[in-house]
Order: sequence, then C-alpha cells, then structure tokens
Amino acid sequence: MVEMGDRREGVLPEQLHDKVEKILALSNIELIGIGANFACFGGIKPNQEKMNHLSLLADTIELQFNVELSVVSGGNSANFIWFQEGGRPGRVNNVRLGESIFLGVETLYRHPIKGLYQDAFKIVAEVIEVKQKPSLPNGEMALNAFGETPHFEDRGTIPRAILGLGREDVAIDGLTPQIDVDILGGSSDHMILDAKQSALVVGDRVAFSPNYSALLSAMTSPFVGKKFIEGER
Repeated sequence: MVEMGDRREGVLPEQLHDKVEKILALSNIELIGIGANFACFGGIKPNQEKMNHLSLLADTIELQFNVELSVVSGGNSANFIWFQEGGRPGRVNNVRLGESIFLGVETLYRHPIKGLYQDAFKIVAEVIEVKQKPSLPNGEMALNAFGETPHFEDRGTIPRAILGLGREDVAIDGLTPQIDVDILGGSSDHMILDAKQSALVVGDRVAFSPNYSALLSAMTSPFVGKKFIEGER
C-alpha cells in the first residue's frame, strides 16, 4: 500500500524504492502489485492526478527492479465517481468495491447508484418496554456512561419505547427508522425511542436502514444475529 494523501496506511512514495528493494530480497514473499486508499480516514478524494501518480509509481518500480506488477489497485468505493466520469485508468486495473455494492451508494457524497439497491440490509430490534414518560431527565446532570454530556429536547410526556439493541451492538447514529419514530439515544445494550403515533407494544419489532458505520458494527458484532434472505424482490 502506498500513502497517497488520505493518511491511513501505506508507504510514502519517496520511501517506496527502499521498501520494494527489501521486499524483493525476501524469498518467502512475492510482490504482485501496489495499491492506495482514499476517503477512508482523511476523506481525500481520488482524482486523475492521484491515479496518474500511482500509475507512474508502478511503471517506475517495474523499470527499476525488472519486475511485473499484475495489480495496481486504485482505491475503493470512493473511486466510483472518478471512473463513472470517464477517469483514465492508466495502470489502475483494480478497485476494491464494498459499500457501493452493499448499500448502493458512492461514498464521497452518498448519492444512490442507478441500478443498485439502497435497502439490501435492514437491522431489526425488539421492543422490550413502552411507557409514557417525561422527555426530560429529572435531577442534576453529569456525564453519561460514555463520557458525553447529553442534550434533550423538551417534548413533554411521550411514549418512550426501549429496544433490545444498544451501542455495543451497532452504531446507533447510523440507523434510520423505517417507521415514524425518533431515536433519542442509547446505552450499551438498549435504544430509546420516541414512539410518537406508532402504537408500539412490547414484542413488536422495529426495522432500521443502516449506513456504512451501522452495517459495519452490526455485521462484526457477535451479539447481532444475521439472517440471509434469498429470492426475488
């Protein structure tokens, strides 16, 4: 991996020659290509200038070391706009598409991709309590369990629903309810909703659409069951 500006992982371009020289000296390692990463940590967009630079680095390595790089990986789903707008690939022959396929969006601005589904995943949680309660906590406020200073909107007395899903299971701020309820927040193992006019009762299930952070956390959590449904939509 070559560091091309996003500041996540990779060898700085000016250090690439020395690293390749050391790799080629290892009898148990085969160098088959180079790659770069974009818009993951620093939000840096891939563009033609950076693809040209990566291509030049590949050409330079092959010339200097008399090797063939079969893979030049130009990035990830953040590259979608670049290649859709007719970007010149040069030596780039690989991109690592994940979110764009799974969630049907390009990842620079989260615009939907024509022909792909944006609802291939949903996260479902069970209602374990519903009670009419004041929307504002009562008492002297300090930090919550996560070291945050909470802020609450005065909604009067509301139907508060508790779901059996919490921040240890999923990135709650990455969820969008599929019914007319509002997420008020969550603790480690529970989520609190303003149930509004939904008439939720204990035992009901509430479905949410996840963004990338919510999907990532839910899929890697051992506490979230996964169910794969096949068939025509």
